[in-house]
Amino acid sequence: MGRFLFWLLVFGGAAAVFAFFFFTSAIGRPGPIAEPRAFTVEQGSTGASIATALREEGFITDPFLFRVANRLYASGAVLQAGEYEIPAHASVKDIVELMANGDALQHALTFPEGITISAAMKIIEESEVLTGDMPETPPEGSILPDTYHVQRGMTRAALLQQMRDAHDRALAEIWASRQPNLPLATPEDLVNLAAIVERETGVASERPLVAAVFINRLRRPMRLETDPTIIYGVCLRYPARCNDGRLVDAQGHRRTIRASEIALDTGYNTYRIDGLPPTPIANPGRAALEATANPAQSNAIFFVADGTGGHVFASTIAEHNANVARWRAIEAERLAAERAGR
Repeated sequence: MGRFLFWLLVFGGAAAVFAFFFFTSAIGRPGPIAEPRAFTVEQGSTGASIATALREEGFITDPFLFRVANRLYASGAVLQAGEYEIPAHASVKDIVELMANGDALQHALTFPEGITISAAMKIIEESEVLTGDMPETPPEGSILPDTYHVQRGMTRAALLQQMRDAHDRALAEIWASRQPNLPLATPEDLVNLAAIVERETGVASERPLVAAVFINRLRRPMRLETDPTIIYGVCLRYPARCNDGRLVDAQGHRRTIRASEIALDTGYNTYRIDGLPPTPIANPGRAALEATANPAQSNAIFFVADGTGGHVFASTIAEHNANVARWRAIEAERLAAERAGR
């Protein structure tokens, strides 16, 4: 009886060793797909349901081997939901490890610096990668524009919260390292002014100078008189006059600000109100926040376009008037050239 038990254990052990090497060999064998393809693991999927779906879509040939591989290489752990790019000829082992590690595809969603909250919510709503209901629209200036990399299936609410958290962290850090004695009482004031700086120039190197102009005006005190606040107020009051935060005519073509709009008191028009507008007019990026918290050392209180995409700055009205005259001459030359080319 003892000898029988001995040989039983010997043959049982040998069978176990054979089975182990058989399954590890089969599990590590190159898979059937000839080129990379995407596969999505839905939230709450079991190992068995994933194995079945993989076979149906041609990624594996034997669901049982997949379940064995899950035990061997992922300790039977729940495989993570997400969209995966399965490499060409990926083995069952490769696929299990990919899903156990959660190495899902990342999709980039870009929110440009200076985007309005309504435009940001539109991107979130129209994304085919995100899931779930639309969350409530947060206040203007409460998200951090950036490129966010998300997995398919992430909820819209989760991404929006991530953007708000990123804003809060950046603002706290930048506010703590701001220049002393700025005429900004709260972090919210910093966001408010940074949004104006963001909308006033697309030239990154100019942001500290533009910020200095507005800081100098607040210190005098002097009205900010910045066109983006006119546009924002008009768009709030008369949405039909705007498209994506830009003023448009009846045909939908971009246009300049009308004299009647300069005179219009929307509550945001800084030609008509003192100090900062009641809320930010956009969501400034980190660079604009940093420039506003640490503006350039300058006496400038005016700036105007220079014809190259940037601006020229002045500390006196005489200098500014001369700069404006040059800009108007450039505009006139361009208009004449356009008409001649028609």
